[in-house]
Amino acid sequence: MKPKILLVEDDIHLTELVTYNLERDGCEVIHAGDGEEALVLAQEQRPDLVILDWMIPHLSGIEVCRRLRRQPTTANLPILMLTARTEEADRVRGLDTGADDYITKPFSPRELNARIKAVLRRLRPALFGASLSYAGIELDIGAHKVVREGYPVQLGPTEYRLLRHFMEHPGRVFSREQLLDAVWGMTSMSNCAPSTCTSAGCARR
Repeated sequence: MKPKILLVEDDIHLTELVTYNLERDGCEVIHAGDGEEALVLAQEQRPDLVILDWMIPHLSGIEVCRRLRRQPTTANLPILMLTARTEEADRVRGLDTGADDYITKPFSPRELNARIKAVLRRLRPALFGASLSYAGIELDIGAHKVVREGYPVQLGPTEYRLLRHFMEHPGRVFSREQLLDAVWGMTSMSNCAPSTCTSAGCARR
């Protein structure tokens, strides 16, 4: 499974450099050149991580970070700020706004890739292994099997997706809308009426 990275950067040369190194490291990269486009792509493309410049057109990186954290569908999206702002106050502001890591320019591409992997291992562990483990429960992603303290657990498809989502985000609390979107990909259906919904996969039917 390739990690999908949303790179938000208006410097074309830097974009090419970062994209080349990430793709060589096995990532899929999508690009936004300004803050408004970044918000749209974050919703449409569902990246695993965002690399976010601070000084970008239309909306600053800080504002993009703030809005991503406010949206239920992107509230837990890993964000790594990559910026020329080097002051301690800027670092603190970036992290306080919701960034998971903060790297200043100029930077080492190898360090950037290592930082990305570190964030993803912590927040998206399923990208780096065939199994998840938490509180005595083992979930084999490849085989779609669940074992608890050595005993197999039979789960339906929906139960399996819910369990996997919770195990990928241990210790976190999710709203109903967040779970609908993460497990069924259907936030837009969360307010539909059972009598009028025509989707075979809708949880309200």
